[in-house]
Amino acid sequence: QVQLVESGGGSVQAGGSLKLSCVTSGLPNRGLCMGWFRQAPGKEREAVATTFSRDGRTFYFDYADSVQGRFTISRDNVKNTLYLQLNSLKPEDTAMYYCAAVSSSWTSKSCDIDGMDATGKGTLVTISS
Repeated sequence: QVQLVESGGGSVQAGGSLKLSCVTSGLPNRGLCMGWFRQAPGKEREAVATTFSRDGRTFYFDYADSVQGRFTISRDNVKNTLYLQLNSLKPEDTAMYYCAAVSSSWTSKSCDIDGMDATGKGTLVTISS
């Protein structure tokens, strides 16, 4: 059974940083497709960053234009943890942030949030101006 548990959210001022963590269990060792998305009140969910690997060793990354250069996604295979480093935060980054993954071995050509069938409960990020 796949489980994703996020932590690390909080309230910071604009320009500050946060590091979100997502402890995972039950994911395949190869064919990984996972990422972060966010949803602000009254808004559609937005894909933030994805990471994918076919061999479980070499990971590739993709970012939304709105966070490119400010956010960094990474994965620690030993700790089974996905991270999202958030720098230069802006008030418009305020949202609930969710960790998501494809629960079975990923074999498709694209890795995107819409294809992920496992999601955590989220962690709240609030940025004040």
